[in-house]
Amino acid sequence: MARIRSQPPALVLALTESVNKQNGRPGIPEMWGGVECTINRVGDDYSDQVVRAGHHRRLSDFSLFSDLGMRTLRHGVLWEQVAESGWDWADASMAELRRLGITPIVGLVHHGSGPPSTNLLDPAFPSRLAGHAAEVAQRYPWVRDYTPVNEPLTTARFSGLYGHWYPHCRDDRSFARAFLTQLKGTVLAMRAIRREQPAAQLIQTEDVGCTWSTPGVGYQARFDDQRRWLTYDFLTGRVDRHHPLFSYLRSAGCTDTEIYWFAENPCPPAVLGINYYLTSDRFLDERIDPYPHAMVGGNGRHRYVDIEAVRVRPEGICGAAALLEQVWRRYGIPVAITEVHNGADAEQQVLWFEEVWQGACQAARRGVDVTAVTPWALLGSYDWCSLVTRRENIYEPGVFRLSTDGRPESTLLTEAIRCAAAGVPLPPVFQPPWWRQPERLLYAMDADCAAA
Repeated sequence: MARIRSQPPALVLALTESVNKQNGRPGIPEMWGGVECTINRVGDDYSDQVVRAGHHRRLSDFSLFSDLGMRTLRHGVLWEQVAESGWDWADASMAELRRLGITPIVGLVHHGSGPPSTNLLDPAFPSRLAGHAAEVAQRYPWVRDYTPVNEPLTTARFSGLYGHWYPHCRDDRSFARAFLTQLKGTVLAMRAIRREQPAAQLIQTEDVGCTWSTPGVGYQARFDDQRRWLTYDFLTGRVDRHHPLFSYLRSAGCTDTEIYWFAENPCPPAVLGINYYLTSDRFLDERIDPYPHAMVGGNGRHRYVDIEAVRVRPEGICGAAALLEQVWRRYGIPVAITEVHNGADAEQQVLWFEEVWQGACQAARRGVDVTAVTPWALLGSYDWCSLVTRRENIYEPGVFRLSTDGRPESTLLTEAIRCAAAGVPLPPVFQPPWWRQPERLLYAMDADCAAA
Protein backbone atom coordinates (compact mmCIF):
# COMPACT_ATOMS: atom_id res chain seq x y z
CA MET A 1 0.00 0.00 0.00
CA ALA A 2 1.45 3.35 -1.02
CA ARG A 3 1.64 6.01 1.63
CA ILE A 4 1.08 9.74 1.30
CA ARG A 5 3.31 12.01 3.30
CA SER A 6 1.25 14.47 5.25
CA GLN A 7 4.26 16.39 6.56
CA PRO A 8 7.34 17.78 4.81
CA PRO A 9 9.81 14.87 4.44
CA ALA A 10 13.08 14.83 6.32
CA LEU A 11 14.93 15.58 3.08
CA VAL A 12 13.67 19.17 3.32
CA LEU A 13 15.19 19.56 6.75
CA ALA A 14 18.42 17.78 5.87
CA LEU A 15 19.07 19.70 2.67
CA THR A 16 18.10 22.96 4.31
CA GLU A 17 20.86 22.20 6.80
CA SER A 18 23.20 21.87 3.80
CA VAL A 19 22.32 25.36 2.67
CA ASN A 20 22.97 26.54 6.21
CA LYS A 21 26.40 24.96 6.12
CA GLN A 22 27.24 26.80 2.94
CA ASN A 23 26.16 29.93 4.81
CA GLY A 24 28.57 29.15 7.64
CA ARG A 25 27.10 26.28 9.70
CA PRO A 26 29.71 23.51 10.10
CA GLY A 27 29.01 19.80 10.40
CA ILE A 28 26.45 19.45 7.57
CA PRO A 29 27.48 17.89 4.23
CA GLU A 30 27.70 19.94 1.06
CA MET A 31 25.78 18.95 -2.06
CA TRP A 32 28.04 18.11 -5.01
CA GLY A 33 26.95 16.84 -8.43
CA GLY A 34 28.22 14.66 -11.24
CA VAL A 35 27.46 13.74 -14.84
CA GLU A 36 27.88 10.04 -15.66
CA CYS A 37 31.07 10.27 -17.72
CA THR A 38 32.27 6.67 -18.14
CA ILE A 39 34.35 5.85 -21.19
CA ASN A 40 34.78 2.09 -21.13
CA ARG A 41 35.95 -0.32 -23.78
CA VAL A 42 34.33 -3.62 -24.77
CA GLY A 43 36.35 -5.32 -27.47
CA ASP A 44 37.17 -2.48 -29.83
CA ASP A 45 34.04 -0.47 -29.00
CA TYR A 46 34.42 2.60 -26.79
CA SER A 47 31.26 3.79 -25.03
CA ASP A 48 31.37 7.48 -24.06
CA GLN A 49 28.47 8.39 -21.78
CA VAL A 50 28.99 12.14 -22.19
CA VAL A 51 28.69 11.83 -25.98
CA ARG A 52 25.73 9.46 -25.77
CA ALA A 53 23.90 11.95 -23.52
CA GLY A 54 24.74 14.83 -25.87
CA HIS A 55 26.36 16.70 -22.99
CA HIS A 56 29.42 17.50 -25.14
CA ARG A 57 27.17 19.69 -27.34
CA ARG A 58 25.45 21.62 -24.52
CA LEU A 59 27.39 24.05 -22.38
CA SER A 60 23.96 25.18 -21.19
CA ASP A 61 23.78 22.02 -19.05
CA PHE A 62 26.15 23.61 -16.55
CA SER A 63 23.76 26.47 -15.92
CA LEU A 64 21.06 23.90 -15.12
CA PHE A 65 23.37 22.33 -12.55
CA SER A 66 24.25 25.72 -11.10
CA ASP A 67 20.55 26.55 -10.82
CA LEU A 68 20.18 23.52 -8.54
CA GLY A 69 22.56 25.16 -6.07
CA MET A 70 25.55 22.93 -6.91
CA ARG A 71 28.92 24.63 -6.45
CA THR A 72 31.11 21.51 -6.87
CA LEU A 73 30.91 19.13 -9.83
CA ARG A 74 32.71 15.89 -10.62
CA HIS A 75 33.77 16.55 -14.21
CA GLY A 76 35.77 14.44 -16.65
CA VAL A 77 38.72 15.61 -18.71
CA LEU A 78 39.18 12.02 -19.72
CA TRP A 79 42.33 10.69 -21.30
CA GLU A 80 40.50 8.69 -23.96
CA GLN A 81 38.32 11.62 -25.01
CA VAL A 82 41.21 14.07 -25.32
CA ALA A 83 43.33 11.52 -27.20
CA GLU A 84 40.51 10.88 -29.67
CA SER A 85 38.96 14.33 -30.12
CA GLY A 86 41.37 16.91 -28.75
CA TRP A 87 40.84 19.61 -26.15
CA ASP A 88 37.87 21.55 -27.55
CA TRP A 89 35.21 20.13 -25.21
CA ALA A 90 37.53 20.15 -22.22
CA ASP A 91 38.53 23.78 -22.78
CA ALA A 92 34.98 24.96 -23.34
CA SER A 93 33.48 23.06 -20.41
CA MET A 94 36.21 24.03 -17.97
CA ALA A 95 35.87 27.69 -18.96
CA GLU A 96 32.11 27.49 -18.41
CA LEU A 97 32.54 25.91 -14.98
CA ARG A 98 34.95 28.67 -14.02
CA ARG A 99 32.57 31.34 -15.31
CA LEU A 100 29.72 29.94 -13.24
CA GLY A 101 31.84 29.64 -10.11
CA ILE A 102 31.52 25.84 -9.99
CA THR A 103 34.52 23.99 -8.54
CA PRO A 104 35.44 20.97 -10.67
CA ILE A 105 36.75 17.69 -9.31
CA VAL A 106 38.56 16.64 -12.46
CA GLY A 107 38.51 12.97 -13.42
CA LEU A 108 41.10 11.59 -15.85
CA VAL A 109 40.02 7.94 -16.28
CA HIS A 110 36.51 6.73 -15.47
CA HIS A 111 36.12 2.94 -15.79
CA GLY A 112 38.42 3.16 -18.81
CA SER A 113 41.64 1.57 -19.95
CA GLY A 114 43.19 4.52 -21.75
CA PRO A 115 43.54 5.18 -25.50
CA PRO A 116 43.83 2.21 -27.90
CA SER A 117 47.63 2.23 -27.63
CA THR A 118 47.56 1.13 -23.99
CA ASN A 119 45.53 -0.91 -21.48
CA LEU A 120 45.36 -1.75 -17.79
CA LEU A 121 48.04 -4.44 -18.11
CA ASP A 122 50.52 -2.16 -19.88
CA PRO A 123 53.56 -1.33 -17.69
CA ALA A 124 53.67 2.08 -19.40
CA PHE A 125 50.07 2.95 -18.42
CA PRO A 126 51.00 4.75 -15.14
CA SER A 127 53.64 7.03 -16.66
CA ARG A 128 51.49 7.76 -19.68
CA LEU A 129 48.52 8.65 -17.48
CA ALA A 130 50.83 10.95 -15.52
CA GLY A 131 51.70 12.64 -18.81
CA HIS A 132 48.02 13.33 -19.47
CA ALA A 133 47.63 14.58 -15.89
CA ALA A 134 50.53 17.00 -16.37
CA GLU A 135 48.92 18.40 -19.52
CA VAL A 136 45.61 18.91 -17.71
CA ALA A 137 47.30 20.64 -14.77
CA GLN A 138 49.29 22.91 -17.09
CA ARG A 139 46.18 23.78 -19.07
CA TYR A 140 44.00 24.48 -16.01
CA PRO A 141 46.39 25.63 -13.26
CA TRP A 142 43.47 26.96 -11.19
CA VAL A 143 42.06 23.46 -10.57
CA ARG A 144 42.83 21.93 -7.19
CA ASP A 145 40.74 18.74 -6.88
CA TYR A 146 41.37 15.57 -8.90
CA THR A 147 40.24 11.98 -9.22
CA PRO A 148 42.85 10.51 -11.59
CA VAL A 149 41.17 7.08 -11.67
CA ASN A 150 37.57 6.45 -10.63
CA GLU A 151 36.95 3.21 -8.71
CA PRO A 152 40.21 1.40 -9.56
CA LEU A 153 39.24 -1.72 -7.61
CA THR A 154 35.86 -2.02 -9.32
CA THR A 155 37.42 -1.40 -12.73
CA ALA A 156 40.11 -4.03 -12.09
CA ARG A 157 37.44 -6.56 -11.10
CA PHE A 158 35.30 -5.87 -14.16
CA SER A 159 38.27 -5.82 -16.55
CA GLY A 160 40.68 -8.36 -15.07
CA LEU A 161 38.59 -10.77 -12.97
CA TYR A 162 35.13 -10.94 -14.56
CA GLY A 163 36.02 -10.22 -18.19
CA HIS A 164 33.29 -7.63 -18.70
CA TRP A 165 35.52 -4.80 -19.97
CA TYR A 166 38.76 -4.60 -21.90
CA PRO A 167 41.16 -6.41 -21.76
CA HIS A 168 38.54 -9.03 -20.81
CA CYS A 169 40.62 -11.19 -18.49
CA ARG A 170 39.30 -13.63 -15.90
CA ASP A 171 42.10 -14.45 -13.52
CA ASP A 172 43.65 -13.18 -10.30
CA ARG A 173 46.94 -12.22 -11.91
CA SER A 174 45.25 -9.93 -14.43
CA PHE A 175 43.05 -8.44 -11.72
CA ALA A 176 46.03 -7.68 -9.45
CA ARG A 177 48.05 -6.28 -12.34
CA ALA A 178 45.20 -4.04 -13.56
CA PHE A 179 44.59 -2.85 -10.01
CA LEU A 180 48.19 -1.93 -9.19
CA THR A 181 48.60 -0.34 -12.62
CA GLN A 182 45.73 2.05 -11.92
CA LEU A 183 46.92 2.83 -8.39
CA LYS A 184 50.47 3.56 -9.55
CA GLY A 185 48.96 5.74 -12.26
CA THR A 186 47.03 7.61 -9.56
CA VAL A 187 50.16 8.26 -7.50
CA LEU A 188 52.23 9.35 -10.51
CA ALA A 189 49.37 11.50 -11.83
CA MET A 190 49.05 13.34 -8.51
CA ARG A 191 52.82 13.80 -8.42
CA ALA A 192 52.72 15.34 -11.92
CA ILE A 193 49.74 17.53 -11.03
CA ARG A 194 51.40 18.82 -7.87
CA ARG A 195 54.42 19.95 -9.83
CA GLU A 196 52.04 22.43 -11.48
CA GLN A 197 49.62 22.94 -8.56
CA PRO A 198 51.27 22.14 -5.19
CA ALA A 199 47.93 22.49 -3.36
CA ALA A 200 46.23 19.83 -5.50
CA GLN A 201 44.09 17.32 -3.58
CA LEU A 202 43.23 13.71 -4.34
CA ILE A 203 39.51 12.89 -4.07
CA GLN A 204 39.57 9.10 -4.37
CA THR A 205 36.35 7.29 -5.23
CA GLU A 206 35.56 3.61 -4.70
CA ASP A 207 32.65 1.26 -4.11
CA VAL A 208 33.21 -0.29 -0.67
CA GLY A 209 29.90 -2.08 -0.23
CA CYS A 210 29.65 -4.87 2.36
CA THR A 211 29.46 -8.61 1.65
CA TRP A 212 27.51 -11.27 3.55
CA SER A 213 27.07 -14.97 2.82
CA THR A 214 25.79 -18.37 3.77
CA PRO A 215 28.20 -20.32 6.01
CA GLY A 216 29.59 -22.48 3.22
CA VAL A 217 31.21 -19.54 1.43
CA GLY A 218 31.84 -17.39 4.49
CA TYR A 219 35.56 -17.52 3.75
CA GLN A 220 34.95 -15.88 0.35
CA ALA A 221 32.73 -13.21 1.88
CA ARG A 222 35.44 -12.40 4.43
CA PHE A 223 37.97 -12.14 1.60
CA ASP A 224 35.69 -9.82 -0.37
CA ASP A 225 35.11 -7.72 2.73
CA GLN A 226 38.88 -7.31 3.15
CA ARG A 227 39.45 -6.69 -0.55
CA ARG A 228 37.01 -3.76 -0.65
CA TRP A 229 39.53 -1.64 1.32
CA LEU A 230 42.52 -2.24 -0.96
CA THR A 231 42.33 1.06 -2.86
CA TYR A 232 42.48 3.14 0.31
CA ASP A 233 44.88 0.77 2.08
CA PHE A 234 47.42 1.05 -0.74
CA LEU A 235 47.13 4.81 -1.17
CA THR A 236 47.56 5.39 2.56
CA GLY A 237 50.65 3.16 2.66
CA ARG A 238 49.09 0.42 4.80
CA VAL A 239 49.90 -2.66 2.72
CA ASP A 240 52.90 -4.63 3.96
CA ARG A 241 53.58 -8.29 4.73
CA HIS A 242 51.22 -8.07 7.70
CA HIS A 243 48.25 -7.03 5.57
CA PRO A 244 45.57 -9.76 5.43
CA LEU A 245 45.74 -9.85 1.61
CA PHE A 246 49.53 -9.72 1.25
CA SER A 247 49.80 -13.46 0.57
CA TYR A 248 46.98 -13.27 -1.96
CA LEU A 249 48.69 -10.43 -3.82
CA ARG A 250 51.97 -12.36 -3.89
CA SER A 251 50.20 -15.47 -5.19
CA ALA A 252 48.60 -13.27 -7.88
CA GLY A 253 52.04 -12.32 -9.19
CA CYS A 254 52.76 -9.05 -7.39
CA THR A 255 56.33 -8.76 -6.20
CA ASP A 256 57.43 -7.43 -2.82
CA THR A 257 58.97 -4.46 -4.59
CA GLU A 258 55.70 -3.60 -6.35
CA ILE A 259 53.68 -3.91 -3.16
CA TYR A 260 56.10 -1.98 -0.94
CA TRP A 261 56.38 0.81 -3.52
CA PHE A 262 53.08 2.22 -2.28
CA ALA A 263 54.19 2.21 1.35
CA GLU A 264 57.31 4.08 0.23
CA ASN A 265 55.26 6.46 -1.93
CA PRO A 266 52.02 7.04 -0.02
CA CYS A 267 49.42 9.31 -1.59
CA PRO A 268 46.67 9.68 1.02
CA PRO A 269 43.46 11.21 -0.34
CA ALA A 270 42.10 14.44 1.08
CA VAL A 271 38.60 12.93 0.81
CA LEU A 272 37.56 9.29 0.57
CA GLY A 273 34.65 9.19 -1.87
CA ILE A 274 32.12 6.38 -1.46
CA ASN A 275 30.06 5.49 -4.52
CA TYR A 276 27.03 3.83 -2.93
CA TYR A 277 24.23 2.07 -4.80
CA LEU A 278 21.42 -0.29 -3.84
CA THR A 279 23.49 -2.98 -5.60
CA SER A 280 26.74 -2.21 -3.73
CA ASP A 281 26.08 -4.58 -0.82
CA ARG A 282 26.38 -8.23 -1.89
CA PHE A 283 25.34 -11.67 -0.70
CA LEU A 284 27.11 -14.93 -1.63
CA ASP A 285 25.33 -18.28 -1.61
CA GLU A 286 26.76 -21.65 -2.67
CA ARG A 287 23.23 -23.03 -3.00
CA ILE A 288 22.64 -22.47 -6.70
CA ASP A 289 19.10 -23.85 -7.10
CA PRO A 290 17.18 -21.06 -5.30
CA TYR A 291 18.49 -18.54 -7.86
CA PRO A 292 17.29 -19.73 -11.27
CA HIS A 293 17.79 -16.37 -12.98
CA ALA A 294 21.03 -15.28 -11.30
CA MET A 295 24.53 -15.47 -12.74
CA VAL A 296 26.63 -18.21 -11.18
CA GLY A 297 30.34 -17.73 -10.58
CA GLY A 298 32.99 -19.33 -8.45
CA ASN A 299 36.50 -19.26 -7.08
CA GLY A 300 37.83 -22.68 -8.05
CA ARG A 301 36.75 -24.10 -4.70
CA HIS A 302 33.02 -23.40 -4.74
CA ARG A 303 30.47 -22.32 -7.30
CA TYR A 304 28.21 -19.67 -5.87
CA VAL A 305 25.79 -16.86 -6.64
CA ASP A 306 26.88 -13.26 -6.03
CA ILE A 307 23.65 -11.29 -5.75
CA GLU A 308 22.37 -8.00 -4.40
CA ALA A 309 21.99 -8.28 -0.63
CA VAL A 310 18.84 -6.15 -0.80
CA ARG A 311 17.09 -8.98 -2.70
CA VAL A 312 18.07 -11.74 -0.28
CA ARG A 313 19.05 -10.52 3.16
CA PRO A 314 16.12 -9.91 5.56
CA GLU A 315 18.11 -7.24 7.40
CA GLY A 316 18.59 -5.38 4.13
CA ILE A 317 21.56 -3.22 3.18
CA CYS A 318 24.33 -1.72 5.28
CA GLY A 319 23.12 1.85 4.73
CA ALA A 320 25.01 5.06 4.14
CA ALA A 321 25.41 6.07 7.79
CA ALA A 322 26.99 2.77 8.86
CA LEU A 323 29.22 2.65 5.78
CA LEU A 324 30.51 6.18 6.28
CA GLU A 325 31.26 5.39 9.90
CA GLN A 326 33.19 2.26 8.89
CA VAL A 327 35.38 4.27 6.51
CA TRP A 328 35.91 7.09 9.00
CA ARG A 329 36.86 4.72 11.81
CA ARG A 330 39.32 2.86 9.60
CA TYR A 331 41.13 5.86 8.10
CA GLY A 332 40.27 9.05 9.99
CA ILE A 333 40.12 10.90 6.64
CA PRO A 334 37.13 13.06 5.61
CA VAL A 335 34.54 11.06 3.69
CA ALA A 336 31.91 11.86 1.08
CA ILE A 337 29.22 10.03 -0.82
CA THR A 338 30.45 10.70 -4.34
CA GLU A 339 27.70 8.91 -6.27
CA VAL A 340 24.02 8.57 -5.35
CA HIS A 341 21.77 7.11 -8.03
CA ASN A 342 18.85 4.73 -8.23
CA GLY A 343 17.80 3.34 -11.58
CA ALA A 344 14.07 3.58 -10.88
CA ASP A 345 11.13 5.95 -11.30
CA ALA A 346 11.53 9.52 -10.10
CA GLU A 347 9.75 9.00 -6.79
CA GLN A 348 12.00 6.07 -5.87
CA GLN A 349 15.00 8.18 -6.89
CA VAL A 350 13.91 10.91 -4.50
CA LEU A 351 13.45 8.38 -1.69
CA TRP A 352 16.90 6.83 -2.24
CA PHE A 353 18.58 10.22 -2.29
CA GLU A 354 16.69 11.17 0.86
CA GLU A 355 17.80 8.01 2.66
CA VAL A 356 21.45 8.47 1.71
CA TRP A 357 21.36 12.15 2.62
CA GLN A 358 19.79 11.43 5.98
CA GLY A 359 22.41 8.74 6.56
CA ALA A 360 25.19 11.20 5.79
CA CYS A 361 23.69 13.78 8.14
CA GLN A 362 23.29 11.12 10.83
CA ALA A 363 26.93 10.09 10.47
CA ALA A 364 27.99 13.74 10.68
CA ARG A 365 26.03 14.17 13.90
CA ARG A 366 27.92 11.18 15.29
CA GLY A 367 31.24 12.87 14.67
CA VAL A 368 32.12 11.55 11.21
CA ASP A 369 33.74 14.22 9.01
CA VAL A 370 31.29 13.98 6.09
CA THR A 371 32.21 16.42 3.34
CA ALA A 372 29.43 15.99 0.79
CA VAL A 373 26.72 13.92 -0.84
CA THR A 374 26.67 13.79 -4.65
CA PRO A 375 23.56 13.29 -6.80
CA TRP A 376 25.02 11.32 -9.69
CA ALA A 377 24.08 10.81 -13.28
CA LEU A 378 22.69 14.34 -13.53
CA LEU A 379 21.74 13.63 -17.15
CA GLY A 380 21.06 9.92 -16.72
CA SER A 381 23.04 7.02 -18.16
CA TYR A 382 23.01 4.41 -20.90
CA ASP A 383 23.19 0.60 -20.70
CA TRP A 384 24.29 0.34 -17.09
CA CYS A 385 21.63 -2.35 -16.65
CA SER A 386 24.10 -4.59 -18.53
CA LEU A 387 27.17 -2.97 -16.90
CA VAL A 388 27.81 -1.25 -20.23
CA THR A 389 28.77 -4.57 -21.80
CA ARG A 390 26.22 -4.29 -24.61
CA ARG A 391 25.19 -1.29 -26.69
CA GLU A 392 21.40 -1.54 -26.40
CA ASN A 393 20.70 2.18 -25.82
CA ILE A 394 18.71 1.50 -22.67
CA TYR A 395 18.46 4.88 -20.98
CA GLU A 396 17.96 5.54 -17.26
CA PRO A 397 16.96 9.09 -16.29
CA GLY A 398 18.99 10.80 -13.60
CA VAL A 399 18.41 14.10 -11.87
CA PHE A 400 17.31 15.32 -15.30
CA ARG A 401 15.62 13.24 -17.99
CA LEU A 402 16.62 13.57 -21.64
CA SER A 403 13.67 14.14 -23.96
CA THR A 404 13.31 12.35 -27.29
CA ASP A 405 15.07 15.26 -28.99
CA GLY A 406 17.90 15.20 -26.43
CA ARG A 407 16.95 18.16 -24.22
CA PRO A 408 17.32 17.84 -20.43
CA GLU A 409 13.93 18.01 -18.75
CA SER A 410 13.16 18.41 -15.06
CA THR A 411 11.97 15.44 -13.03
CA LEU A 412 10.59 15.06 -9.53
CA LEU A 413 14.18 14.58 -8.35
CA THR A 414 15.21 17.81 -10.07
CA GLU A 415 12.45 19.66 -8.29
CA ALA A 416 13.18 17.96 -4.98
CA ILE A 417 16.82 19.05 -5.05
CA ARG A 418 15.92 22.56 -6.19
CA CYS A 419 13.25 22.95 -3.50
CA ALA A 420 15.45 21.50 -0.78
CA ALA A 421 18.35 23.75 -1.71
CA ALA A 422 15.97 26.70 -1.44
CA GLY A 423 14.66 25.49 1.93
CA VAL A 424 11.05 25.02 0.76
CA PRO A 425 8.84 21.89 0.97
CA LEU A 426 9.55 19.18 -1.55
CA PRO A 427 7.00 17.78 -3.98
CA PRO A 428 5.02 15.02 -2.21
CA VAL A 429 6.13 11.40 -2.69
CA PHE A 430 3.35 8.80 -2.81
CA GLN A 431 5.36 5.56 -2.66
CA PRO A 432 7.27 3.70 0.03
CA PRO A 433 10.92 2.88 -0.77
CA TRP A 434 10.88 -0.53 -2.43
CA TRP A 435 14.13 -1.58 -0.74
CA ARG A 436 12.43 -1.36 2.67
CA GLN A 437 9.43 -3.51 1.72
CA PRO A 438 9.02 -7.31 2.14
CA GLU A 439 8.35 -7.64 -1.60
CA ARG A 440 11.99 -6.78 -2.33
CA LEU A 441 13.05 -10.30 -1.16
CA LEU A 442 13.03 -12.30 -4.38
CA TYR A 443 14.74 -15.38 -2.95
CA ALA A 444 14.20 -17.48 0.17
CA MET A 445 16.85 -17.15 2.86
CA ASP A 446 17.75 -19.56 5.64
CA ALA A 447 18.04 -18.08 9.13
CA ASP A 448 21.58 -19.37 9.59
CA CYS A 449 23.23 -17.17 6.95
CA ALA A 450 26.56 -15.84 8.21
CA ALA A 451 27.77 -12.27 8.05
CA ALA A 452 31.28 -11.80 6.73
